[in-house]
Amino acid sequence: MAKLIYSMFTSLDGYAEAAEGGLGVGAEVEEVHTFVNDLFRPVGTYLYGRRMYDTMLYWETAHDEPDQPPHILQYAKDWQAAEKVVYSTTLEEVSSAKTRIERSFDPDAVRRLKAEADADLTVDGPNLAAQAIAAGLLDEYHLFITTSVVGGGKRFFPDGVRLDLALVEQRSFSSGLVYARYRAR
Repeated sequence: MAKLIYSMFTSLDGYAEAAEGGLGVGAEVEEVHTFVNDLFRPVGTYLYGRRMYDTMLYWETAHDEPDQPPHILQYAKDWQAAEKVVYSTTLEEVSSAKTRIERSFDPDAVRRLKAEADADLTVDGPNLAAQAIAAGLLDEYHLFITTSVVGGGKRFFPDGVRLDLALVEQRSFSSGLVYARYRAR
């Protein structure tokens, strides 16, 4: 059975999306981006909400921009190779290959996806992840913790949820960013 992984950049105070502005040092640092590439290359399916899909759609054509560094080209290639499921009630059509739309998040359908998948899946975006967390679907949490405290926004973990996690890997980067991988107990 494949794992379902929730991974995002988060501020030091726990926000995956800041109310005002960015989260600080992130994936734009080549060292971090290369690590993310290697970490998620084996992912077979990305589960996105509408807003996260719109953000990630850049990778469908990133290779067309001139003078892209190798780590950017590699991520674009890996992203394009994976299946994508977009959960949206308003999106009429998708703009990327290997992508389909689901109108609602169905935990049982995701359980079947996990059971049938040959490669791991990720859920991306705090809103969609909150639904997966509430349904008890997540196997791992990958946090990329920036050096910023942003004071508000969308939380990485939803309010009202209790999780007991086991730290299985950690790494710090020269930028001050910290990667922490937790497994659900």
